[in-house]
Amino acid sequence: MVLTAFILLCDKTSCVRSALPSKQRIKRKKIIQETDPRWSHIQQNTDHFPEMKAEVLVSVIRAADLSVEPSNKPETDFITSGSRVIGECSPLPTYRPLPQAPPTAVTDMAAAGHFRSEDRFLCSICLDVFTDPVTTSCGHNFCKSCICEHWRANVPYQCPMCKEEFYTKPQLKINTFISEMVAQFRHEAQHEPNISSSDQQAAKPGEVPCDVCTGTKLKALKSCLVCLTSYCQTHLEPHLTLSGLKRHQLIHPVENLEDRICRKHDKPLELFCKTDHTCICLLCPVLDHKNHEFVPLKDQCEEEKAEVKQMIQERRLKIQQIQRSVKLSKNAADRNTAEGVEVYTGLMESVQRSLDQLKEEIQEKQRSTEKQAEDFIEELEQEICELEKRSTEMEQFSGSEDHLHFVQRFTCVKAAPSMKTWTDVSVRPLSYEGTVRRAVERAVSELEKKLTEDMKKVVKAELKRVQQYEVDLTLDPDTAHTYLILSDDGKQVHDGGVKKNLPYKQQRFTNSPSIVAKQSFSSGRFYFEVQVEGKTDWTLGVVRESIDRKDAVPPSPLFGYWTICLIKGNEYFAFLDPFVLLSVKSGLQKVGVFVDYEEGLVSFYDVGSSVLICSFIGCYFNDKLLPFFDPGLNDGGLNSAPLIITPVRH
Repeated sequence: MVLTAFILLCDKTSCVRSALPSKQRIKRKKIIQETDPRWSHIQQNTDHFPEMKAEVLVSVIRAADLSVEPSNKPETDFITSGSRVIGECSPLPTYRPLPQAPPTAVTDMAAAGHFRSEDRFLCSICLDVFTDPVTTSCGHNFCKSCICEHWRANVPYQCPMCKEEFYTKPQLKINTFISEMVAQFRHEAQHEPNISSSDQQAAKPGEVPCDVCTGTKLKALKSCLVCLTSYCQTHLEPHLTLSGLKRHQLIHPVENLEDRICRKHDKPLELFCKTDHTCICLLCPVLDHKNHEFVPLKDQCEEEKAEVKQMIQERRLKIQQIQRSVKLSKNAADRNTAEGVEVYTGLMESVQRSLDQLKEEIQEKQRSTEKQAEDFIEELEQEICELEKRSTEMEQFSGSEDHLHFVQRFTCVKAAPSMKTWTDVSVRPLSYEGTVRRAVERAVSELEKKLTEDMKKVVKAELKRVQQYEVDLTLDPDTAHTYLILSDDGKQVHDGGVKKNLPYKQQRFTNSPSIVAKQSFSSGRFYFEVQVEGKTDWTLGVVRESIDRKDAVPPSPLFGYWTICLIKGNEYFAFLDPFVLLSVKSGLQKVGVFVDYEEGLVSFYDVGSSVLICSFIGCYFNDKLLPFFDPGLNDGGLNSAPLIITPVRH
């Protein structure tokens, strides 16, 4: 009967396990063996099974996901652990199966109850947490009251676990270490929140479900890369409590865990091959990725995170840079607007003054003409008045028909007043021809003077601004023509008049006595100054790095040159197609060169006079730019003075 009961219980365990997938059955078997080592003892000693208390089997059945409950009904199907002869029976608590409940999340959580850390503190006799734990000489632990009660009912004294016999009743003392551990466990258990199905949520669409739950799938809390299974909070507990499972790698819940296994070697993907940019397992570097650079996935993740953070930081810095550039641009726009308003306001005021002068001049002439006419009219009116009075007097003698007597008498009585001869008197309309022209010429002259003064101020301010982009240049001896002589500091160059024996270099000039600086520029703005005092021939500017340095080509923008030159001591040209004669005052001593790469601008300044010599605008560089220097031929010592790169004097 005992064997029958054991078989029935084992069959029941098998039935419950068969309801699980094969993969989970294997895992559960391993967990049962790790949870209660007495299970293997029962399997190896089935003949002595009646000697063990039935609660041991109940513990194992619980580990196998069986729900059982004690019954107070006396039964003789199981033999007590104290019986030494098979067949002896005594009443004891028996266990019968609980009614099977439909698979729900609640039963799933209950099935995982054996995983609690409480099992480490259970007495194998009462199956409850230790109370006053004691340790026998064979090393097994029991409640003091349980083992004492057991020995009172069973003689000789044996360990209920290993059946070691003691010739005398052992003197038991409370194991203080286990007692403290149990007290700590009880304290933690009282403060630990109760996990129930109501505390967890069912997996929603798009969320990873628990692979262990049957029925309603709860939301997975973690995924195990070793088990390749996702677990809810309840089913995750073994990975948090059992030492064998604590070593498993847990990650945030993800789907398709099989994609994390190497398809070729059936091992977890734990490395990243930097050579092939793919995830690999531990065997791949040995077999398929020899001599490749690889790192752990964690390091690769950290590296990529750091790279992304770096990219974010770079872009934030770029935003700040752009914002600063916009602010600087706005300041420059406001400054130039103010300067332009000031200049044009001055020009408009000058023009207005000239116009006012023209109007005043014309009006003054008109007023003079009107005054002359008024004077003539006034004088004529006075004479008319005198003549009218004489006419009245003459009327008094008009009654006589003796005209001789009238004339003689009237003439004798009152002589005729003297009158002005008006025949040659007239008021001629004034001619204003040339008045406007002369006024405009005068205005233009004043404007030119004003413009010259304003332009000098503007260029001086402009030159001061571009000088802020000064760069420190050094001449490149590897590019110097064989006739050129350089100073030790690389700042001066002149034609020595004698060809030097220098090694051939692809970058060396052979078509003209020229040289470029070591520094090149492919963006931004830069400025440098060159002293040209005492020279009769020179060429300065910037060139593309890719210009032809071996064959003679016109030094024009078409061939990558943006330069100006002096020839014959007094003729200045800008190298365009055709050349452009420049208006430069004599005595030019220092030339400033400014380049704005993005704007396509190259400007040349007379530094001493703060005058803009000329500008190339709308340039298309499309290459690195190099400062270019050609000191010209020695010309028998007439042009022996060097070109000197000088620092800016602020």
